[in-house]
Amino acid sequence: MKGLLLLLLLPFSAVLAQSVSPNIVLILADDLGYGDLSSYGAADIRTPNIDRLAAEGSRFTRFYANSSVCSPTRAGLLTGRYPSRVGVPGVIRTHPEDSWGYLAPEAVLLPEVLRSAGYHTAHIGKWHLGLESPNLPGERGFDFFHGFLGDMMDDYYTHVRFGNNYLRRNQEVITAEGHATDVFTDWAVDYIRSRKDLSQPFFLYLAYNAPHSPVQPPEEWLDRVRQREPGISERRARLAALIEHLDDGVGQVLRTLSETGLEKQTLVLFLSDNGGQLSDGANNGPLRDGKQSMYEGGLRVPFLARLPGRIPAGRTTDQIAATMDVFPTLLAWAGIPAQSSIEGRSFLDVLQGASEKPLDRDLYFERREGNLRFNGLTIQALRRGDWKLLQNSPYAPFELYNLADDPAEAHNLIAGQPDVYADLAKALREHIRLGGAVPWTPPVQAP
Repeated sequence: MKGLLLLLLLPFSAVLAQSVSPNIVLILADDLGYGDLSSYGAADIRTPNIDRLAAEGSRFTRFYANSSVCSPTRAGLLTGRYPSRVGVPGVIRTHPEDSWGYLAPEAVLLPEVLRSAGYHTAHIGKWHLGLESPNLPGERGFDFFHGFLGDMMDDYYTHVRFGNNYLRRNQEVITAEGHATDVFTDWAVDYIRSRKDLSQPFFLYLAYNAPHSPVQPPEEWLDRVRQREPGISERRARLAALIEHLDDGVGQVLRTLSETGLEKQTLVLFLSDNGGQLSDGANNGPLRDGKQSMYEGGLRVPFLARLPGRIPAGRTTDQIAATMDVFPTLLAWAGIPAQSSIEGRSFLDVLQGASEKPLDRDLYFERREGNLRFNGLTIQALRRGDWKLLQNSPYAPFELYNLADDPAEAHNLIAGQPDVYADLAKALREHIRLGGAVPWTPPVQAP
């Protein structure tokens, strides 16, 4: 079935488009807060390299992650679908009893489609969509994988999780020395240099662990922040240093594109998988709450895009878009039609300078989780126009906000808007029902 889908969405004319298709570098940060880049208002963090993407390209102010936690957003990014529709409503983890997702075998991933259209596909960094076959990167469309299969690292220098070494080069178990951000940056730079003299376009998905906990910056970066920001708290200083170190890694990638002569033919995208973790010192700007939450601070993220000559420089847009929309947008850049079954929508025209379009679809958000706070149940939200309905705990009542009048989600209007509540709640129930038809645990093995 998957092969048939690829054939249907890739006519021969699309394959010919590779001669004019840009290279793609997609950079994903982990738990980066909406307000933790200089270009998004941070006064105590300096991110000149990431900000350069804003100065030389477009900056989105109302870009949504598909979930408030890691795995679901990554599933949305790579499939163009709502995470629950591809079996990933929650976080995929090492221990089965605390793992809440299983990437659907029939799901078609972005690298599979790009590879069929002539791209070389590479993933460097954090995968977090499966620890074993059949959900390893090389089995889901990547020609080359150099990274970390798991979720968070227990230590940025030992690169282990629960004592497990999840570092791989393709399927080979490997070790590495140094801070994980530096390791992934070096591998990305090496990959880009290897493509310098090749005519085949490439897709590089570079997913950092930073600034996810443990907040463990290199000491020299922490010292710089302490000296520059004398009144900063230790918690905030550590996070700022980890983010600035990440920014330096992005800078090395951008410089390598310039040095290899690939800059003008490479589309660079930068975003985060969810909002910042408040307990780690994150700043989500004016937005309420942070990572794990269905409030705006858990879902709204930075999004930047640059392609010299094809994306207007220095533009800020209020276009509403979501992580799953990256999939069809990249296919549109490459001249490849997207299959109709995906929920994502291309925003290529806005990237190229068109005016913003009003939100003319519902946007759903869902998260399944364990522990005593969730007990395997879900939290969820729906945005329709300016209205947003959410339930931030399985045991809490629903809340309703008008984001145009109340972007900070301070005034719950549910008591005075029973018809709006009823309509949105009905749509949200249907979304949850459809997601529930897709298995999110591995198949049970016969005894």
